[in-house]
Amino acid sequence: MRIVVMVSGSGTNLQSILDAVQADLLDVEIAAVGADKPCRGIERAADSGIENFVVSPSDHADRAAWNRALEEKIASYAPDYVIFAGFMRIVDADLVGRFEGRIVNTHPALLPSFPGAHGVRDALAHGVKITGVTVHVVDSGVDTGPILAQAAVPVLDGDDEEALHERIKAQERSLLVTTIKNLSGGAID
Repeated sequence: MRIVVMVSGSGTNLQSILDAVQADLLDVEIAAVGADKPCRGIERAADSGIENFVVSPSDHADRAAWNRALEEKIASYAPDYVIFAGFMRIVDADLVGRFEGRIVNTHPALLPSFPGAHGVRDALAHGVKITGVTVHVVDSGVDTGPILAQAAVPVLDGDDEEALHERIKAQERSLLVTTIKNLSGGAID
């Protein structure tokens, strides 16, 4: 299975994928790693000898032009799946349609609860005792696509957003690798 991994930041989810591939725990070909800006995730790809690219919104006339450029760049690698591993941009319906059912994203909450950019903060504000992480298929909504996998993370007394998010991220890395493994073996439709 060929994947393109999209990142926006430190690339810790990407690193978990790279580590699993290197340890022969994940049988996928990482065709490329892309980003919306220069970031540590792109450096991790380069350090691993993986082709990488940046498609920056600021290099395009408008959001639609950026989406088309990103869509074409991703498509040039002919991926079976596109993995949004900490990719912090919302893409348009045309890009989603091009890879319909084949874009996988993570979200730091148990969807459908607390969608959007502030899932951890929102969970804390609502006083939940259990939150977690979701791996889901991207559709044209915000965090509304079909759920592939979830893992629960307890909210501990005294948790702040940073502490809780770190525990969620630990689960997220493992769950993402497991989900990709299941997709590559056909265990998830």
